[in-house]
Amino acid sequence: MSFSLPRFPTVPLTLREYWANHRINDSIRVLIALMGVALYASYAGRTDIVTPLVLGVIASALAEVDDHFWGRVRALGVTLVCFTVAAFSVELLYDTPWLFAIGLTVSSFGFIMLGAIGERYGTIAFASLLLAVYTMLGMEQGSDMWLQPMMLLSGAVWYGLLSLIWIVIWPHRPVQHRLAAVFRQTATYMETKSNLFHPVTELVPQPTRIAAANRNAQVVAALNQAKASLLARARRGRLTKRHQALLQTYFIAQDIHERVSSSHYRYQDLAAQFFHSDILFRFEALLNAQASACRDVAQALSIGARYQHPKAGQQALLAIQQSMQYLLAEQTQDASRMALLHQLDFLYKNLETVEEQLASLSNLAANDGTQESELADPDARSLGEMVYRIRRQMTLKSLRFRHAVRLSLSLLAGYGVIQGLSLEHGFWILMTIQFVCQTNYSATRNKLKERILGTVGGLLLGVPALYLFPDPSSQLALMVITGVLFFAFRTVQYTLATLFITLLVLMCFSQFGQGFAVILPRLGDTVIGCLIAVAAVRYVLPDWQAHRLRGIMTEALQANRDYLAHVIAQYRVGKRDNLAYRIARRHAHNADAELTTAISNMLVEPGRYRTNIEETFRFLCLNNAMLSYISALGAHRRRMDDEVNHQKVAQLHRDIHQSLNALTERLRRELPTEQPTQVASTGDKTLSGDLADTHPDVVYHDTPEPNVAAHDRVDNTPLSMVLQQLTLIQRMIPELNMLTATLRQQALKQSRT
Repeated sequence: MSFSLPRFPTVPLTLREYWANHRINDSIRVLIALMGVALYASYAGRTDIVTPLVLGVIASALAEVDDHFWGRVRALGVTLVCFTVAAFSVELLYDTPWLFAIGLTVSSFGFIMLGAIGERYGTIAFASLLLAVYTMLGMEQGSDMWLQPMMLLSGAVWYGLLSLIWIVIWPHRPVQHRLAAVFRQTATYMETKSNLFHPVTELVPQPTRIAAANRNAQVVAALNQAKASLLARARRGRLTKRHQALLQTYFIAQDIHERVSSSHYRYQDLAAQFFHSDILFRFEALLNAQASACRDVAQALSIGARYQHPKAGQQALLAIQQSMQYLLAEQTQDASRMALLHQLDFLYKNLETVEEQLASLSNLAANDGTQESELADPDARSLGEMVYRIRRQMTLKSLRFRHAVRLSLSLLAGYGVIQGLSLEHGFWILMTIQFVCQTNYSATRNKLKERILGTVGGLLLGVPALYLFPDPSSQLALMVITGVLFFAFRTVQYTLATLFITLLVLMCFSQFGQGFAVILPRLGDTVIGCLIAVAAVRYVLPDWQAHRLRGIMTEALQANRDYLAHVIAQYRVGKRDNLAYRIARRHAHNADAELTTAISNMLVEPGRYRTNIEETFRFLCLNNAMLSYISALGAHRRRMDDEVNHQKVAQLHRDIHQSLNALTERLRRELPTEQPTQVASTGDKTLSGDLADTHPDVVYHDTPEPNVAAHDRVDNTPLSMVLQQLTLIQRMIPELNMLTATLRQQALKQSRT
């Protein structure tokens, strides 16, 4: 796999590594844009246009979307239209407060609902609202109607053109960055899961399961971003060879993720059985070696270098193979130990395939058309579909609709405070509300803390900065530096980003001789804006996670049910990574990630809105474990030819399918809960009987190892593995029933109060 940098073949590796860092890369683009503004303003001797040009650049950079060249051209066109509407609306309505209040409320609601069409429209909508607030700055300075909007739009156009030039020179860099992020997150996920293979007495896997669920959510988010970036390039028709290689890399990352997220048995049983053996340590070492390889892949993708697969993984595989042979050669082998060795063999084969996938990245072959290469496109492609998506979100059940109502009313309240108190620089209240008011209480509270700390820090640094840099030229240089640092930290450390943007704003006002005059108003307006945002999130159509959990749990169970159905179907027709299968798999992981995020958010909400914390964490662990067991089935899927075995698998799958259907109905409609003991005894008995009847000579399409004697070979039949995984899933049903009953009772209590 080679992604060479064509224009810098002799650049030292350290410099290439810095250049490949997407934060540094994006910051350099912003630096060039801001330096261009500074140089033009200095040459023209027009300090009055510096502020709107800089703010236009910032707004345009915040509205930037990842797409191919013509996609970015279209996005830039939409951005400029929205910016024009926002800027001139403020100019026309600002002197008529009641009309401005109506326009502010309606436009903010409309811009937020625009995000229902797709993520890129949501990004553009946010930047458009921000530009409207920036326009208010010029209104307070008394500029004419045309100068302020035209300078804001000029700054936006300048950065947009620079972004287009950037994508022409480095067209593959955004995809490479996002794929690199996938492999970095996968490496961290592997390291977390490797902790489950550290055998200790009385292993309690739940804390590691919860940590793994959080890491898995990050991998899923990275995969979704990489898919969106690849899809943007695929829409224009035939992909270049380099994009085809990146697409294959993405599919390999998906397959690795499925295999790494799988579980072949209960970890506490493995730890108890093999406590005195080194076999689990060797699996731990293998996962850590593969995690290191994933980081190497990420590094190669980032700098556009050729990936060289290390030998550590193969050495770890060989060590495991030797340990397995030693354990099989032992004379005293009881049935339970052999069953666990059977599961370890499947685990070995799974990680062996992961090693093969990583090694294949060293030399990717061109897609000959036999591999699936279609990506599901979630974006609206026609005007009718766009309108339909917005209409579908116009309901109180929609989180987007509730956020749009909440934010628009917050901005209206903020504008009311500005007018009521006759605040001279009150637009900071609106800016603070826009940044702090998030879709849920947890995110809003985090933003509030970071916003206040960053503002206070920026003001404390701003006072000596105004004394040290009194002349406009030095302040202009400081504006450029702080603007670049704002973009460097805005996605990783919002407190620092707020600090730098506060310094930038102080330098902007200092251009008009008001630097010291705005320090206290800036602090006061920030506090007012934060209070309004928090009050809105708490009292205006609040989205407490405890009220949504049962719905999210239902979706997670349904997604697992559908994923399992697609997996079992492929044991009849053979392994096919078609679009329908990949959609079902991604939906299951997305639902698990959403459940993980919802529970994490609930923990920071006010105490009376937290409910059944222990039960929800247990449900998360069971759902994540179920997804892991299904993933193991997906990792080993292959066609079985024996019809009798198919009937056994089909019957067991129907039982689980019906149980999951019943669980989702109880969660959704609060139906009476059955006695879980009856479900447990029936299911376990059936599966245990089927496992006992499994014959090692079942016909399948993989050839067993010829160099291992039949009486020493671990049972590698697909039927035994399928039945074992179904057993593990079935054993969860009773506890899920009890958890469902507890959650139902709590919901009934809340409805009565």
